[in-house]
Amino acid sequence: MKILFVSLGCDKNLVDSEVMLGLLGESGYTFTDDEAEAEIVIVNSCCFIGDAKEESINTILQMAELKKTGVCKALIVTGCLSQRYREEIKKEIPEVDGIVGTAAYDKIVDVIHRALGGELAEGFCDLKRLPEVGTKRVLTTGGWYGYLKIAEGCNKNCSYCIIPKIRGPYRSVPMEKLLAQAQELADKGVKELIVVAQETTLYGYDLYKEKKLPALLKELCKIEEIRWIRLLYCYPEEITEELVQTIKTEKKICHYLDIPIQHASDSILRRMGRRTSKEQLCSTIEYLRREIPDIVLRTTLIAGFPGETEEEHKEVMDFVDAMEFDRLGVFAYSPEEDTKAALMEGQISEEQKETWRNELMELQQEIAFERAQDMVGRTLEVFIEGKLADEDVYMGRTYMDAPGVDGYVFVNAHRELLSGDFVKVRITGALEYDLIGEIEHEFAE
Repeated sequence: MKILFVSLGCDKNLVDSEVMLGLLGESGYTFTDDEAEAEIVIVNSCCFIGDAKEESINTILQMAELKKTGVCKALIVTGCLSQRYREEIKKEIPEVDGIVGTAAYDKIVDVIHRALGGELAEGFCDLKRLPEVGTKRVLTTGGWYGYLKIAEGCNKNCSYCIIPKIRGPYRSVPMEKLLAQAQELADKGVKELIVVAQETTLYGYDLYKEKKLPALLKELCKIEEIRWIRLLYCYPEEITEELVQTIKTEKKICHYLDIPIQHASDSILRRMGRRTSKEQLCSTIEYLRREIPDIVLRTTLIAGFPGETEEEHKEVMDFVDAMEFDRLGVFAYSPEEDTKAALMEGQISEEQKETWRNELMELQQEIAFERAQDMVGRTLEVFIEGKLADEDVYMGRTYMDAPGVDGYVFVNAHRELLSGDFVKVRITGALEYDLIGEIEHEFAE
């Protein structure tokens, strides 16, 4: 039977989707992008913030129409929305034939089998369970880069975040399983391995009683086919000297770090339940840049947290101006059910949140443009990902750019390049977030 699979949300959810695709492929199912011929539709949903929840619901409703207009025999909903709103989905969307929770995505084949048998099939497990991933993933990223999810869940319990309630407590994947998964990705052609979790810096503490991310990275660096290893979601208070020195000394690890800080006002950080202060953030950033001068730092901020004042907004503006992050994203605060922050006094209007968000992004745009201009004249290693149609222009990324969230280098080349190639590019121009360059010669493999 043909399956149409829709994956929404973050890169962690994407890994779950790829695992499910692998399990389904092993069981004899085939896949299609054509809604008209889809006999089974799976929506791997997200509900991290309001916009993501709305997108998930709209997608499910859209797919439900295929049971009337197409050949669809079963609609399955998986992921965060199904974990959080299990009963609501059953009540409000009767077209749904199967619901799978976040700790049971490895049960997808059984749920489909039962749904096709006519029952409302449910697959849910205790959120302390670690799903059996195996190594038979279907890559959806184009094949040259892939995500390695090293842990499930989170223990931080930030006041604005629902993740611990829908993803469970922090559970590290045993190192030997991760190394097997990474090797399989490498065997499939992956050259850039992107290490993800709700928080990567705590990896191993629950299993080994100590932080094992540096040890894991050193083992991953031994995989011959992997060229780049990129680290995302490193909470600043958990960054250790050992981790920094590992990034500094291991040649395959990109000098790039994603450190979500959310704000810079101590009063707001406390209300958020964050475990750091502005002084500690400044100290960590200074240490990273001192030890690794060419490191690229990405972060995310929340604008309009309950009770935020103009003074606190100005404080984070001044902080961004002083720190000059290489990459920065800003979310308008979204009040989520069952979180402490949603019940706090001083909820900010949507208009004010968007105003503050836009001010932060405009400031960051100026910083990003200046940094991009500084790249002109430099020669950088670029990882080719594709080609613009009908032009001798290729798209690629440097170590400074993570896929999906950062910029590109548009490379003018008069000879054929292949996706997955690493080439030297002389930067000749800069846009707001992207660079323009000319190929010099391929790096020696």
